[in-house]
Amino acid sequence: MHIEFRHLRTIQAIHEAGGLSLAAEKLHITQSALSHQIKGLEDQAGVELFVRRSKPLKLSPAGLRLLKLAQQVLPQVQALQEEFTGLREGSAGRMHIAIECHACFEWLFPVLERFRKNWGEVDVDIRPGLAFDAMPALLKEEVDLVVSSDPEELPGVEFIELFDYAPVFVAARAHPLAQKAYVEAEDFRGETLITYPVERARLDVFSQLLIPAKVEPASIRQVELTAVILLLVASNRGVSVLPDWVVREVKYSSDYITRPLTSDGITRRLYAAVRSDDLSKPFVQQLLEFAGEEARKLQAV
Repeated sequence: MHIEFRHLRTIQAIHEAGGLSLAAEKLHITQSALSHQIKGLEDQAGVELFVRRSKPLKLSPAGLRLLKLAQQVLPQVQALQEEFTGLREGSAGRMHIAIECHACFEWLFPVLERFRKNWGEVDVDIRPGLAFDAMPALLKEEVDLVVSSDPEELPGVEFIELFDYAPVFVAARAHPLAQKAYVEAEDFRGETLITYPVERARLDVFSQLLIPAKVEPASIRQVELTAVILLLVASNRGVSVLPDWVVREVKYSSDYITRPLTSDGITRRLYAAVRSDDLSKPFVQQLLEFAGEEARKLQAV
């Protein structure tokens, strides 16, 4: 038996209309064409699908079984058609984001909150790009955007500039290094350095300062949350290096001091890595637009 979507739509239309005339009108076909379609379907099934001479027209037990199938399948087909339409028009899709910058969660959430309100049909997810290689995942289409401070030459990938930031030294106001105008690599030798739980190569304090100078802190303490890092620093349990936009409010607290790294300071740039083919999607364009606007707010503080 060969059942087509039109057969399921026919059974459902007749059931809802209660007669061939109204059902044919609803399906935009002639009554004779509808009758011919029903006869062909009954010939295939080898059973009658309707109780003849009933008003309104009623389905037979076999017809009710076919109706049940129609009620299960047709909504799924409709949902799939709407999803494909959304993908074609750019109003639906997927935006899975990997973050190589641990502190960027706090910056990204306001961006995603705005995005969610405009693009409710886009499936958004965030994956910390620390437990896996984010860039290969981007190329394999396992994620759709990577927030990173380390641009690479990758075929088919664009690195969109977001904003510049300065990694800064953070310590308790009573700490001896608070007396210095800036700190250098050697200043970390006797210190407990409090960091995010990230490999050294992805921490600015190591990649930009300590590793080139071949300096090792006295100890390292890893903490997940920025608020806890600051709590430990204020308690003089160690020192830290955080992006300046993370500690912009700390600068005005009597519990902390912030100092540049080296006399000239260190500047880093944050990027959004996106597949080139995805840049034309409207929701990708707006996410990058929102990200840029949020970045300008950070720089204005």
